[in-house]
Amino acid sequence: MFPLAILILTVRQKSNLQKTTTLNQPPQKKNQDQFKAYVKYSGLAFQMIAAMGLAVWGGMELDESMGNGFPLFTIIFALLAFASTLIITIRSLPKQ
Repeated sequence: MFPLAILILTVRQKSNLQKTTTLNQPPQKKNQDQFKAYVKYSGLAFQMIAAMGLAVWGGMELDESMGNGFPLFTIIFALLAFASTLIITIRSLPKQ
């Protein structure tokens, strides 16, 4: 029983130590982490814009070549691009 209590206390101390080291990071480290997150998510935004633009353009070209009066492929491709980029964005979020 006694060694189990020591093990539990040791694990708790390590977890508390990890929490305090992340909270007490130097300002330069925090700024660097914030910059990395900014670059990551701005890259995802540009990726989403590019995918939507290509999907709409491709849908318009396909609608035009097929002679559709209704922009069916434009709508389908735009929705698929939006859904796929949204899934990619959600998967890239940190798991907490």
